[in-house]
Amino acid sequence: MGATTIARQCTLCEAHCGILVTVEDERVTRIEGNPADVLSKGYICPKATAMGGLHHDPDRLRTPMRRVGERFEPVGWDEAFREIGQRLRRVRREHGPSAIGMYLGNPAAHSSSVIYGALLRAVLLTRNFFSASSIDQLPQEFVAWRMFGSNVLMPITDIDRTARLVILGANPAVSNGSITTMPGARDRIRAVRERGGTVVVIDPRRTETARLADEHVAVAAGGDPYLLLGMLHVLVTEKLCDERLIRAECNGWGELRALVADFSPEVAAPHAGVDAQTIRRLAREHAAAESAVLYARIGVCQQVTGTLTHWLVNAINAVTGNLDRPGGQMFASPPIDAARFAKYLPMGYGAWTDRSGAHKAFRTELPVGVLADEILTEGPGQIRAMITYAGNPVLSTPQRGRLGAALDSLDCYVAVDMYVTETTRHADFILPPISLLEREDVDVLLPVFSVRNNLRYNARVFDPPADGLEDWQIMARLVTELVPLPVRGMTGRLLNGVFEQFSPMRLTSLGVLTGPYGVLRNGWKGLTVGKVRASAGGVDLGPLRPRLRALIGTKDRRVQLAPSDFLTAARALIDEARRGGAATAAPDGFDLKLIGRRHLRSNNSWLHNVPAMVKGRDRCTALMHPADAADRGLVDGESVAVRSRVGSIEVTLEVSDDIRPGTVAIPHGWGHREPGVGWQVAAALPGANVNLLHDPALMDTLSGTAAVNSTWVSVAGAARS
Repeated sequence: MGATTIARQCTLCEAHCGILVTVEDERVTRIEGNPADVLSKGYICPKATAMGGLHHDPDRLRTPMRRVGERFEPVGWDEAFREIGQRLRRVRREHGPSAIGMYLGNPAAHSSSVIYGALLRAVLLTRNFFSASSIDQLPQEFVAWRMFGSNVLMPITDIDRTARLVILGANPAVSNGSITTMPGARDRIRAVRERGGTVVVIDPRRTETARLADEHVAVAAGGDPYLLLGMLHVLVTEKLCDERLIRAECNGWGELRALVADFSPEVAAPHAGVDAQTIRRLAREHAAAESAVLYARIGVCQQVTGTLTHWLVNAINAVTGNLDRPGGQMFASPPIDAARFAKYLPMGYGAWTDRSGAHKAFRTELPVGVLADEILTEGPGQIRAMITYAGNPVLSTPQRGRLGAALDSLDCYVAVDMYVTETTRHADFILPPISLLEREDVDVLLPVFSVRNNLRYNARVFDPPADGLEDWQIMARLVTELVPLPVRGMTGRLLNGVFEQFSPMRLTSLGVLTGPYGVLRNGWKGLTVGKVRASAGGVDLGPLRPRLRALIGTKDRRVQLAPSDFLTAARALIDEARRGGAATAAPDGFDLKLIGRRHLRSNNSWLHNVPAMVKGRDRCTALMHPADAADRGLVDGESVAVRSRVGSIEVTLEVSDDIRPGTVAIPHGWGHREPGVGWQVAAALPGANVNLLHDPALMDTLSGTAAVNSTWVSVAGAARS
């Protein structure tokens, strides 16, 4: 058979870069960037080339698996669903709907199959729903809800038109953007400078992005809110704010000014780890720029001050006139305009809590940090069965090493996953979806956060096997098994037939038809999925445009600059700083702050079984400044023990002045040492699970996000400890 080339996207991360996949004799022989793609324009990173490796991986599951003793054996789909239904219904009948928990992993959001994940969650009627959001992005959603009236209104950085880009706790040169989807971020950052703009990176580490910038400000780990409060003080006291715009569109200006009136850069500097003069200059330059934007992401989300930091980011952009304007923070106009309707959905904040009463639900989910306790703690409301969809929480969440034992204790655990991972090895059933290259899709979620309005189509590269199921079909079958008996008994087959008629592709097609660009609103010139499918690289729908007034969901339709709970938390932080304290105090014997770290060839734990992604030098290392290494008598390449108050791991030391003294960085997603895992390449290069060092009880108190950055640790030679 001759070679054929299919255009689609790499769906491994939020960038969804356009790719051309060449196939010969049923094997992927080449993956390259698609120059016609309207968003990525030919750019790809090494991760995209791994899609062929994932598809052909002999360790990838291709049939349902059922636990028999200590082993997994193949089982037919019908038999698997029948037994799963019986076991889950028994748990629900004996212990109530909240006895079944559900965890939704990050990969689920990378296709429209997430629609059926949400449907399954709704049918479960459980309070015990968890997702990767509470290890990832909830501070941004929480701030968007409190400031703009909807969690979907997380502002996007208009990088392609800004004159000044300031990046905090993000590394888009590696990630290609997150909640600001910007494939080819390296080129976009260079373009800011080439057109005469300025790029500043604020991070304890000299990241790959910092190397592209005009300036790197080595903030102390956890120092971001103090730096931003100091900047806001300068903007207020030096009258550098756009007060006319503020008074026209915002509430809370007086309260915000009062908050920072006495918190000068001189007071902030010791806690930020940045000198007062630099803080003043950063504020003045932000105000003076023709357009400017602060962009913050996961590095500051994953701290006890995550919500406060993102609030201050949005507030500074707003008071300098850079909210909802070209070159600042903006909001997309996607083909399915979810933001127009999401503001009518209740967030349910505090509608229920975990059983301790300490942690509130937000947008119907509980913080993942309490998951192990909710399974292991006996009593009413205890989780007795779990469904996980496309996640590996044993590696990706803090849980003191207890989650594996918790999963083993369940009456029934069902995993929807392509591998036997550190998490799914505990399952009673593993239900594998077909590979990413065997699906067609039109992504409608990520255009909500893209730096340019667009719609793109994902073509199948391979026909799916006759007995293979997509994610959404697995979810739909689980829904059918869990609906009430009269529906299941009389019309189960009919219900499955209805689901087949309302596949995500058909729902997406309907949404596009009726959306702002669709034919029902714009006549025959309007947008259809058919037109997108026929395009070489998607349809470009133009640059971002001001539209917050049409989207805002607050009661008075004004931006809330000073929500009362944010003010209370900020005052407590300021008072503690004045007393010489910090957001998290160092326990005795711990003197280094631990932060996270990204690698270009790694994507959580997904790609560690693809040889091309893990070859070469060890990437699960502890990055440490030379002065800190010398103080401890440590040398580059030495095995070191990293300890926290709750756990310890051993990794190789990497000594470099790319990181601020007093700080150590270790990547997440590693730790493939568990017995029984089914990915052999990953198990041969296991690394260590950094989340064993993080206390699950330590969270951002407002959003419930796990605080896995700025953990206090000690580092010593492994042979001497």
